[in-house]
Amino acid sequence: MPAGQQVIFDRRLLAKRRDRSASAIGSADFLLRRAAEDMVTRLQSVLRDFPDALDLGCHHGLLNQMLLNDPRIGTLFSADLSLAFAAHCPGLKVVCDEEFLPFTASSLDLVASCLTLHHVNDLPGTLVQIRRALKPDGLFLAAVLGGQTLHELRAALAQAEEEVDGGVSPRVAPFADVRDLGALLQRAGFALPVTDADHVNVTYPTMFELMRDIRAMGASNTLAERRRTPLKRALLLRAAEIYAENFSNPNGQVRATFEIIHMTGWVPDPSQPKPLKPGSAKARLADALGTEEVSTGEKAGKSGD
Repeated sequence: MPAGQQVIFDRRLLAKRRDRSASAIGSADFLLRRAAEDMVTRLQSVLRDFPDALDLGCHHGLLNQMLLNDPRIGTLFSADLSLAFAAHCPGLKVVCDEEFLPFTASSLDLVASCLTLHHVNDLPGTLVQIRRALKPDGLFLAAVLGGQTLHELRAALAQAEEEVDGGVSPRVAPFADVRDLGALLQRAGFALPVTDADHVNVTYPTMFELMRDIRAMGASNTLAERRRTPLKRALLLRAAEIYAENFSNPNGQVRATFEIIHMTGWVPDPSQPKPLKPGSAKARLADALGTEEVSTGEKAGKSGD
């Protein structure tokens, strides 16, 4: 990480949490499965082969298995911060920090990352490393959690902590939005960047079942500025009350929002389509629409008569 870079996440703690959840994530991988299936659908629309591919942040191998079913994928590397996660994946495994990729420049045709990169401290730097590892015209596909994720839990915990302890500490990680991520792709040097969001609404009997799933995902609080003491019972009970009062359905179940932002970018290559220069079009828009073209000057002249 560059000198002076803000440390948002405790990456060592994140690795431990992921190791610990490796045997339980299968009970709470619904979000990962949805994002992975969407990524594979997007990949199917790309008409080319990928001799060397990387599943970056492979979890327990869910996306990995989907990619291996694609005959266009040749060699597939599975990389994760957690050894226990990587061990679930077949083939070539790499245990590494996403912020320090061990792949040589221009060595990969595809990098796919599913619900991992929102936990890196230096996302702009990580995106630059990914672009460098890809060959010209290489493809980057990723799904990350966006800013609306768990906004209900964030609000309930903040209000409860203010009431019980008289102050608020970081409990839920900050996430970027669609525009921010699109700008970061361009800043990292990717061509033809595309970002879009998928909002997933999940219901639970209470807030506690939601928190259980978050732990099973290995995604509980790893913020560097988190409070080190365990949550008080009184605080948790009050948070659950606030959650139920403000974010429940008529049947009594509580709602939880997950925002999945999909990112697509290509490494620049001369073979890629380029936008036309202004004034170089060979057909008029008016002809395509079947209307009469009126210049702004002519229109202004008529109104002045």
